Amino acid sequence: MTTFSVLDLAPVREGATPADALRNSLDLAQHVEAAGYHRFWLAEHHNMVGIASAATAVAIGYVAGGTSHMRIGAGGVMLPNHSPLVIAEQFGTLASLYPGRIDLGLGRAPGTDQQTLRALRRHPATAENFPQDVLELQALLGPLQPGQVIQAVPGTNTNVPLWILGSSLFGAQLAAMLGLPYAFASHFAPEALMQAIGVYRETFKPSAQLDKPYVMVGATVVAADTEAEARRLFTTPQQQFTNMFRGTRGRLRPPIDDIEDFWTPVEKMRVSAMLACAFHGTAEGIAAQLAPFIEQTGADELMIACSIYDHSARVRSYEILADVQRKLEGNSHA
Repeated sequence: MTTFSVLDLAPVREGATPADALRNSLDLAQHVEAAGYHRFWLAEHHNMVGIASAATAVAIGYVAGGTSHMRIGAGGVMLPNHSPLVIAEQFGTLASLYPGRIDLGLGRAPGTDQQTLRALRRHPATAENFPQDVLELQALLGPLQPGQVIQAVPGTNTNVPLWILGSSLFGAQLAAMLGLPYAFASHFAPEALMQAIGVYRETFKPSAQLDKPYVMVGATVVAADTEAEARRLFTTPQQQFTNMFRGTRGRLRPPIDDIEDFWTPVEKMRVSAMLACAFHGTAEGIAAQLAPFIEQTGADELMIACSIYDHSARVRSYEILADVQRKLEGNSHA
């Protein structure tokens, strides 16, 4: 059975504020927890007016405090932006407050542009130390060792589960070598998906955290009660990705009647490639699209992103998707 989880980018809509976005994140988390989703992840992005989760650990604490049992985590923290000790302290604190509920997904990309990287007082070359930084972080979250001078307090022996996030073979190889679960960012960079998860499974080495490969696959899903509504709601992520190519990232835009009037043929081709793992439709249509995708990838877990302008429509999309999961689960047991 494939587990379903939620990736929330804490989207800031046009006409709204980051405070509105964070309150909506908590409201969404409460709804998807009630609907049976397994985990809820927030992601680190900087200097982006359309994403409110820059202070990722703080946002995770807010959402964890307003929910009761669902796992809450980072999908992910961009480790080159930080000292491993500081991240160990932040997530050690979260794990102390919400024991057994915190995940820490780690990415190698800066999650921002070069100017913002300088504002973070980081250097692009820092990413080259990613494997060593992951090991250092893992040690800081693990048991205290004889002679260990530096401790994360809180953090030591919280053993917060680590995940490696990626969209290339590098992350797949590292996750396999360290025996960690692997999350592939196919919700926006699907090109190397099958190759990466193949390499990960083939080269996986068991570890104290994980005895066999565990693959999480990202997907964008926009579900609605009618095909026409789903198609219209889907124009929001289509506009979002088009604006990325145009270099005009902004707040989340409302849906439009005809996306063909918005993008050029070249933009359509590029955006469609990025959204190759995106699905929209009614419950029946989503089930028909997801079933072969799950079979093809063999995903242990789907991490579902959903950029819908209207918050109530976004909540409804995840409710429909929860029904789809139950249907797919029933079919697999039949």
